[in-house]
Amino acid sequence: MPLTLTNLHRPEWAAYDTIIDVRSPAEFAEDHIPGAISLPVLSNEERAKVGTIYTQDSPFVARKIGAALVARNAARHIETSLIGFEGGWKPLVYCWRGGQRSGSFAVILKQIGWRADTIEGGYQAYRRLLVDRLYEQPLGLRVFRLDGNTGTAKTDVIKRLKTLGVQVIDLEGLAGHRGSILGEMPQGQPSQKGFESLLGAEIAKLDPAKPLLVEAESSRIGNLRIPPALWSVMKDAPCLTIKAPLRSRAEYLASAYSDLSDDTHRLEGLLHRLTKLAGHEVVASWLELLTEGRLVDLAEELMTHHYDPAYARARGRHDSQLVAEFTAQALDEAALDQLAEGIAERMARL
Repeated sequence: MPLTLTNLHRPEWAAYDTIIDVRSPAEFAEDHIPGAISLPVLSNEERAKVGTIYTQDSPFVARKIGAALVARNAARHIETSLIGFEGGWKPLVYCWRGGQRSGSFAVILKQIGWRADTIEGGYQAYRRLLVDRLYEQPLGLRVFRLDGNTGTAKTDVIKRLKTLGVQVIDLEGLAGHRGSILGEMPQGQPSQKGFESLLGAEIAKLDPAKPLLVEAESSRIGNLRIPPALWSVMKDAPCLTIKAPLRSRAEYLASAYSDLSDDTHRLEGLLHRLTKLAGHEVVASWLELLTEGRLVDLAEELMTHHYDPAYARARGRHDSQLVAEFTAQALDEAALDQLAEGIAERMARL
């Protein structure tokens, strides 16, 4: 009997050993249930071919051709990805609507002796639950923001806080972006739907009785939007703020953005994007620092003339309570550990 999804906490999913997405690679790449593996029973090209035959020729012919392709691809998966599973293996299979692709694959797996089930409504049922949680329902969590100017190591501290048992969500980590015009990361960003799936999975793990700490962000991280359930409580949430001297922040930033500073051509292109905001003369001075390899000085200039003023303007648009302020003279490993411990202690009293 197909599994009916009731919420994103997924207690009923724990009975399954593996979640299998049999949709095409393109569908999987756009979004999928977190933790699922991709075993497509139709490739991107095969799915397009069958769909065209279905609409332009005959549904019967399309199903016949589709069945042959599904069987062929299923055999390949069984001979490769699934060959090592024993008889007690229990997979959960889904496709777009929980129909022919997942049903066909599950039947083959059951004939082998595996205890395969499908998801009622497939990916669409999961997506409806996710949209309801992130767009329709109140978040139901006490949210606090970790604030501080650029270079105060907020993301690094968030990661340390998680190891100390503080309830956090690393939004920049989920979004694959460091949250500024220079914040692009080599691996790129997920799709909006993919970001929401990752975020929904994190929210599903949270304890409503404990406070949640997130990094202070704008409503967008790179190209991605923070869904309204979180953003509505996050934008004016009480703040814990980190302060550090400008030079210490510049040294930290130059190190943290080493992937960017190692690719001077890419960094030069990103700096040019700031011309409208900073002016040709200022950007030219930044490019000169880049050419001379003075990366810490470049980071300091960027914060002085771009990042710090931008943060000040953003803070002026919100009315947030300051819960606590933490000052660090340095931002080395020992100092970051000390910062995290102090913040963790304060969070425990909230």
